[in-house]
Parts: sequence; C-alpha cells; structure tokens
Amino acid sequence: MAVDPARRLAYDVLHEVGASGGYSHIVLGTKLRDADLDQRQAGFATDVVNGTLRNQLFIDAVIAECSSRQLGKIDPRVLDVLRMGVYQLLFTGTDSYAAVNESVDLAVSVSGPGPKGFTNAVLRAASKRDLNQWRTQIVPDWNSDLKLSPDELSALTSHPVWIVNALRDSLGRSRQDELRSLLEANNEAPDVTLVARPSRADVDELKAEGATPGKYSPYAYVAPAGKVARIEQVRTGDVGVQDEGSQLVTLALANAPVDGDDKSWLDLCAGPGGKAALLASLAAERGALVEGVELHEHRAKLVKRAAKGPGFAGVVVGDALEVELDNNFDRVLVDAPCTGLGVLRRRPDLRWRRSPSDLSDLTKLQADLLGNAIDRTRSGGVVAYVTCSPHIAETDLIVSQMLKQRDDVTQEDARSLFPGVPDLGPGPAVRLWPHLHGTDGMYFALLRKQ
Repeated sequence: MAVDPARRLAYDVLHEVGASGGYSHIVLGTKLRDADLDQRQAGFATDVVNGTLRNQLFIDAVIAECSSRQLGKIDPRVLDVLRMGVYQLLFTGTDSYAAVNESVDLAVSVSGPGPKGFTNAVLRAASKRDLNQWRTQIVPDWNSDLKLSPDELSALTSHPVWIVNALRDSLGRSRQDELRSLLEANNEAPDVTLVARPSRADVDELKAEGATPGKYSPYAYVAPAGKVARIEQVRTGDVGVQDEGSQLVTLALANAPVDGDDKSWLDLCAGPGGKAALLASLAAERGALVEGVELHEHRAKLVKRAAKGPGFAGVVVGDALEVELDNNFDRVLVDAPCTGLGVLRRRPDLRWRRSPSDLSDLTKLQADLLGNAIDRTRSGGVVAYVTCSPHIAETDLIVSQMLKQRDDVTQEDARSLFPGVPDLGPGPAVRLWPHLHGTDGMYFALLRKQ
C-alpha cells in the first residue's frame, strides 16, 4: 500500500510532537530537510501540520461528534490521522474522496488494518457537513452578532480558555471588540518576512528574487512563497528571516535618543540572534558595537552566525544574571523569555504546551532580567523590555513593578519610536498585534536610567 509521502511526513511530525513533546517548527524543519519532497509536497505537509495544530480543539470537537468512541479511547496514532483528515476536509480545498481514502491508507500503515473501518466511518461522517455547518453544530451562535463567551470562542478558534481570557485582558477595555479578530488572526498562516540587514544586504538583488517591501520596517521584505531557501543572501546570512514586529522593536531601541556616548550596546538574551544581527548592522553604521549574552551554547552559535561582521563584539555564553559584564552600556535589549502568546500563528503547538502555571517562574525571571539590565546601563542610557507575549503579567505588571522598586529609572512614551505604525494604543508602552499590524504580537517598553 503506497502512502502519500507528504501526508506521512505530516503525520510523523504531529505524532512526534504529541508523543515525544517535540517542538513542531523544529521537528518539521528537520524532517523536511531530510525528505525527498518537491516544493508542492513540502508546502502541503507544512500546511497540514500547522493547520491541524492551530485548529486542533475545533477538530477534536468534530471528531467527537462523528465517533462512537471517546477521544481518550482512540489510539493516539489513529487520532493524529483523523485530525489531519478533518483538517483537509474542512479547512483546505482537498477533494473529500482523496482526503478520506488517503487518511484510511495512512491509518492502516501506522496502526495496522484494525482501524480501517473506524477511520473511514469517522471521516465520511465529518465530510457530510462543510466548515460553517460544523461551526453551527459546535457553536450555534458563531455567525450572529451575539457576543460569544470565552468557552464558545475557545471552541470556535481552538484556543484554551485561559489564553482567550489572557488575550482579552491584554487588549484593554477599548479593544474588547477585537478579541475574536485577534483569535482568528492567530489561526492564519503568516507570510515569511525577511530582514535586509543594513550594510550587508543587496536590496536590488533581493527584489529581483521576488521579495516585496514590508509595511513598516524599512528593512522588511515579504519572501516569495516557497522560495526562501533558494535565496542566496539568506544562505549567506546577509538577509535573515525575521518577523516585521521583531524588526520594529529592535529599531525602536536603536533609534531612542541617547545623550553623550553611544558606542556600547547589549543584547542580554541574544539567542537565536535575529535582533542581535539587526542591532549589529545598525551599530556598525554608527561606529558602535553590540555584545550578546546567551545561556545555551548551541543558541550562542546561532547568534554568532547571524550577527557576524562589523558591529558585533561577540557573545558571552552564560546566565545573563551571573555573567561578568560592564555596567556602562548605552543601550540594552531585554528580549525576555515568555509564554509566546504573541507568536501562536507561527508556533501553533505553544497553545497546547503552555499553561497558567508557567507564569510564576517566567515572571520572576523576567523581573530579574529587567533589573539586571538596568544595572548594566549607564546613566542616561536606555533599556528596551520586549516580549513576544501580550500577557499583562509578563508586560505591564513587570514594568510597573520595576518602577515601584527603583528610583533610578523612568518609563518613556515609546510610540514615537514606531513611525508610520498605526493603532499603537494609549502608551507609554507599545503593543503590536497580528490582527492589526500583520506582525507577531510584540510588547515594547522603553526605560531610561537616571
């Protein structure tokens, strides 16, 4: 029995993520590099993996409606195949006959002939309704003007309820009506955005490869679909893959006004190196140097590879709270470890990995890192506190706590550091949103050492 290689690869990724705890973007990247798939097959496998993970809660509700067994009693291997099949039936243009039969063959190949009839029955039942009909079945008022409850939004958009509530709180009172749009944006596949590192990239050559300018960052370019690996400047590192939101917060730190010397910059949590590389390119144009700190050796190597060249002073491997550094930096970036709730569209498995219990350890670390960054900054210098999570506990509360604890630092309104970017909110911190800006969800606060 011949099994479609793209579907088999997608299954292998999903099964490893579910059974072994692998990170989907890492497992998928590794298997694609090792597989003999053409561009169309690789694109299909990527879509099935990410789309299935993004919509898993809704898909499971459909399977539960179509199955005579409880989800917990379905063989995990067969459940992964069913999830893939339902995703193809409801969210892609895959022919229903192909989706069902290819899934049945896949189930037999991974679990033997036993589940053949069960798999066929569940998927044929799922195919009798289209996506909107299933939405009505799962959340009857989904298409009305009625305000949906957190439980209904969770079921409809496949976000755990605690994340729905956290994002609602992060939006603030004036943007409560945007919650559904934000949740839906998290389920859309983002474009691949490139950064043309200044003084390194050949922009004309990049445009000739089919890349088009981004919305806000002068260094952002949207990559042509499926062609990133073929761009020579990406292979050399002169052009990197970096979300436009990540570029914008990096530029905001680099462009914040600083009196006096401006020669020594620090990226306190530098791995994997995207922000450090952009900072180094900008620093090189001003005669400044960027030093990085990274806890893990393998991530430090990524930083060195990305940020190599003028403007980069190297990376110190070690705990950012313990390594010996000068306390006289002009600009310091704290890109703090966080729950990642702002990158759910790129990292769909995070919504199933994270839980509210993660916040306690993370917020303590975030506060410690921010305090350490302030200690490393000279009088008159600036600190950028950045997260790829909008969660209140990881953002505004961290900053307000620091301002209460210390009298040697003040917060400044950061909105002027994002020229041309609309809908930045009331300040002084800036939040970027997938549904408003087309970027990852980013938080940026600027503090000045007194």
